[in-house]
Amino acid sequence: MFGRFMPQEGRFFELFNLHANEIVAAAKELVSLMRALGEGATDLRDHANAIDAIEKRGDDYARETIQLLHKTFITPLDREEIHHLISSLDDVLDLMQDAAESVSLYDIKAVTPEATQLAEICLQCCERVKSGVALLSNMQNAAIILKICDEIDHLESDADRVMRSAISKLFRTERDAVKLIKLKAIYELLETVTDRCEDVAKVMQGIVIENA
Repeated sequence: MFGRFMPQEGRFFELFNLHANEIVAAAKELVSLMRALGEGATDLRDHANAIDAIEKRGDDYARETIQLLHKTFITPLDREEIHHLISSLDDVLDLMQDAAESVSLYDIKAVTPEATQLAEICLQCCERVKSGVALLSNMQNAAIILKICDEIDHLESDADRVMRSAISKLFRTERDAVKLIKLKAIYELLETVTDRCEDVAKVMQGIVIENA
């Protein structure tokens, strides 16, 4: 009789996957935004609006996860692991929204190929985050998850190298100080997206170590 009233595990993994899907969707829009800027496009509202809508859906999934955590007695992972995972996923999405909003706030009319390259690395990181999250419900996938985490770490290092090189080039070649400051800020935001993806990878690694 008591078991009938016992809270169930809930749909935590489903919510993780839904959020990870939104991360990839936002990263694709971010790449499209940077490519459009690189080609001199002026009407960028569709990309920015799409990222805003994606971020709001991500917030909904994060909120639902935390609410579910508070009312679920038996959880499939440690409560702290669940909280860290959904929070770190949400941080990735928030930062991509920040990058897109900064383009508008700074009134950026064009970006360099390096900015587009950084956005593409962000997308690669986000795709691997999605792949890793999708495997977390089964710890028989532990080795594959750890391999994906290593790939995210390597991509973050790639992004760091691209950013340093891009900033160095900017200081050597850009004569407009205001434009230099704006582009440097965009480079740093894009690279930080990969840092946040690496944070997700560290959470996934911890989950594997604790549960495999």
